[in-house]
Amino acid sequence: MWLLKSTFNLLPLTFNLIQTPIMDTVVSGIRPTGFLHLGNYFGALRNFIKMQDENRCFFFIADYHSLTTHPTPADLRTNVKNVLIDYIAAGLDPEKATIYVQSDVPQVCELSLLLSMNVYVGELQRVASFKEKVRRQPNNVNAGLLNYPVLMAADILLHRADKVPVGKDQEQHLEMTRDFAQRFNRIYQHEYFKLPVAYNFGNDLIKIPGLDGSTKMSKSDNEGSCIYLSDAPEVVRKKIMRAVSDSGPTEPGQPKSQAVENLFSLMKIVSTPDTVQYFEDQYQACQIRYGDMKKQLAADMIAFTQPIYERILELRSKDDYISRVAREGAERAQASASKTIKEVREIIGFKAL
Repeated sequence: MWLLKSTFNLLPLTFNLIQTPIMDTVVSGIRPTGFLHLGNYFGALRNFIKMQDENRCFFFIADYHSLTTHPTPADLRTNVKNVLIDYIAAGLDPEKATIYVQSDVPQVCELSLLLSMNVYVGELQRVASFKEKVRRQPNNVNAGLLNYPVLMAADILLHRADKVPVGKDQEQHLEMTRDFAQRFNRIYQHEYFKLPVAYNFGNDLIKIPGLDGSTKMSKSDNEGSCIYLSDAPEVVRKKIMRAVSDSGPTEPGQPKSQAVENLFSLMKIVSTPDTVQYFEDQYQACQIRYGDMKKQLAADMIAFTQPIYERILELRSKDDYISRVAREGAERAQASASKTIKEVREIIGFKAL
């Protein structure tokens, strides 16, 4: 019997440890009060799309928050579905980011309740947005409005967010979230919650004006002032041609009215620099024809929005896909939320006897 004798050269094993970068957790949501418009896109969605490649992202549809305006059940369901479709059509990828409906993750209600035990009525009544809502809608000052910052804090802390993209009107709420997190950590002597910071987009943060001469595009003021991502090309053209302007400059260097400044602001986001400069020169020479400017703006706006509009039409016929995105997003969000709630309950002292 032959034995095969082998000689092995034993070499030291070298392992190349490839470290996976630790991603920051980002959380943000949009209330489903109707279709998303250009202000939503440039103020939030466009940056969400950039962030999903570099962060662990949770983007939700804040249907609990929308209940402060008392939508009908039918409107609530329709609005939630429309916002989910708009999210995906605009470029959010369910394979990269967790996209979910807030009410599909009920753990947020428990965390909101637990946080509220250490939040004081006085500090909630001093919130600027609450005082503004009381002024604008004195007949609908409900507890949901008062507790809005607590629920928002729960949305953020539920996934232990590092960063939160917020607009100017939400900065106070984020500061309160930090306060609530710090207060929880101090009371229970456990550095559990992170203190999330505002996600700064720098020059990428664009404020979109309305077509009615207002400084901010908002569907709550005037439906005609908004260009929705779901608007058909002919609707976009009609809205822009009806946009507020003025009688034109009467002398070189005359400051633009707010309405005309709005038209130039919109042109800067969808038109070429040469096009913007042409109409700027026409304005300074007191030769501008607003009808021509609006026609050009409408053509450029349609070129920008049409791909999103066509994707929205496609997604509206794919109910099974939309349902699957919502279901799988809810599962991932619940996994994150359940871990947080379990740990929070243990820290507070809720344990089996």
